[in-house]
Amino acid sequence: MTRIAQAFKKNKKALIVFIMAGDPSLARTEQLVYQIEAAGADIIELGIPFSDSIADGITIQAAANRSLKKGTDAADAIKLAKKIRKRSQIPLIFMTSFNILMSYGTAKFVKDAASAGIDGLIIPDLPVDEADTIKKNGLDLIFLVSPNSSDEHIRLIAKKSSGFVYAVSIAGITGARKNLHLQINTAVRKIKKLTKTPIAIGFGISNPKQAAEASKLADGVIVGSAVIDVIAKKPKQVGKFVSSLKKAIS
Repeated sequence: MTRIAQAFKKNKKALIVFIMAGDPSLARTEQLVYQIEAAGADIIELGIPFSDSIADGITIQAAANRSLKKGTDAADAIKLAKKIRKRSQIPLIFMTSFNILMSYGTAKFVKDAASAGIDGLIIPDLPVDEADTIKKNGLDLIFLVSPNSSDEHIRLIAKKSSGFVYAVSIAGITGARKNLHLQINTAVRKIKKLTKTPIAIGFGISNPKQAAEASKLADGVIVGSAVIDVIAKKPKQVGKFVSSLKKAIS
């Protein structure tokens, strides 16, 4: 059983936290992983910065830009994962653009990421029907379903996604929102009929109340922009904020 599968099996609801590798520094990112894990996160997504992301909102774009200004690249993220894996067995997922993989060399990237201890990949701009072109080296390949996805697209994602299905709660880019998109209820119900793969809801979840709401629908909750905001503005509150999210979904 993979580390991602174990995380969902041992938790009633899994908390997945996204942070940007290299923001504010690679050394700080490493420490944040341990801090976030200690606060209750079950899975951590590490973003590899890309200057032209299609799905990131202002907060994550700003984090990516800060990281890029420090010179962070895919090789740095892989080295970071290797260092983390020496101290922690928390499931780690890379989230980045397919352009990053192609620039690095797709087959080499996947092989190096797996060797470093990465458990899965989220590549928002990778067409789901091209999933089989990536030799996964044991990594889970996680795809996104949006509220306005067609039935055909949902069926394909349910078939191809492994680890979990990433259900996007809003029609748009990442970022904190006041309310979750009601259409996600319909999408999640459709996914559940098609696969036993866990479902995690992300995009727009910014506080414990919204996390609790999302956890009633799915097997896991993903929080990114709200955590990055805390890292940037109130770094000493990161552990407390993550703990509040975990408590809300438990």
